[in-house]
Amino acid sequence: MQWKTDLSERLTIVDSLAPSGYALGLHARNGAPFMLLQTYDPEWSAKYVDEGYMMVDPLVLWGVQNEGAIRWSDLEFPDPHKVFAQAASYGAKYGVAVSIGPITSRSIGGFARADREFTDTEMQHLLEVITEIHLGTQPPKSLTPAQRAALQLVAKGFRHAEAAAKLGISESALKARLSSARDRLSARTTSEAIQRAQENRYI
Repeated sequence: MQWKTDLSERLTIVDSLAPSGYALGLHARNGAPFMLLQTYDPEWSAKYVDEGYMMVDPLVLWGVQNEGAIRWSDLEFPDPHKVFAQAASYGAKYGVAVSIGPITSRSIGGFARADREFTDTEMQHLLEVITEIHLGTQPPKSLTPAQRAALQLVAKGFRHAEAAAKLGISESALKARLSSARDRLSARTTSEAIQRAQENRYI
């Protein structure tokens, strides 16, 4: 519960440092992040996904090969799909790329503003905060059988009372299992926990 509060506080700092939004993929493994946090313009986020830009984004390419923080304007990777130019049209004109962690569990993020370049102090602050988030969101190796069973039933559309009856436990016990699963997956809601568990093949 404490980490959820800490994460919220850290993300508030990130919001203030990146007023035009950000996308942060935490602990990428097998090509997909354990957790994806993003506040970019929804239209830009949708277009980014629809066009498959992650595979050609200079920010991501840099992040796979490097650790640390760098301004987008200093990236020397080719951008034939004009990802940065398109991002600018959605208010993400200036930005910083941050990459942290071993290649087997790397966190990569892009943080933007519309008015000016990030200062060195802001870049260092971002790097420190994202490092804290990276260290605080280590993916679990697995869920307990009880957590898995509870999430699976809710994912199938069973209401809490129905799921509890199917498991032979009280509704409050089911809610406790769902709560522990949310905590284990660093999820704010049960639906978010289900999505994260499915994406990481825990259920």
